Amino acid sequence: MRLSILLPGAIALAAMTLPAAARDRGANGEAALAKITAGRSATAPVSCINLRDIRSSEIVEDTAIVYRMNNGMLYVNRPEGGGLLDRDDILVTRTISTRLCSIDIVTLVDRGSQMFSGSVALGEFVPYSRLPGRRG
Repeated sequence: MRLSILLPGAIALAAMTLPAAARDRGANGEAALAKITAGRSATAPVSCINLRDIRSSEIVEDTAIVYRMNNGMLYVNRPEGGGLLDRDDILVTRTISTRLCSIDIVTLVDRGSQMFSGSVALGEFVPYSRLPGRRG
């Protein structure tokens, strides 16, 4: 009898906690992204970037993918389904051209298990250039 009384309360508490945890991860992701783009200014979004110019990519938890370019420019992509982004995932991108575009789908693979963990649809790429006189 006690279990049947306590169980609904425990379930309700867990349900209220999950959205708060998700908000915290999103807030942490936004803070991490702000730190990455500090000292830079955003310009108008573009639909595609050249694959040959990408030096590296970084997942910002539950928020975005940051593409670091050979020329020092950063491109921030906030994909649809960005809440699936996990720093421990590997980005697998299949393109049909020499460009990565906002119509492309990125598959996420768990680094530990090497299993599929989701996919996200890329959005527009927001370029961030260094402010004059700043390094980073």
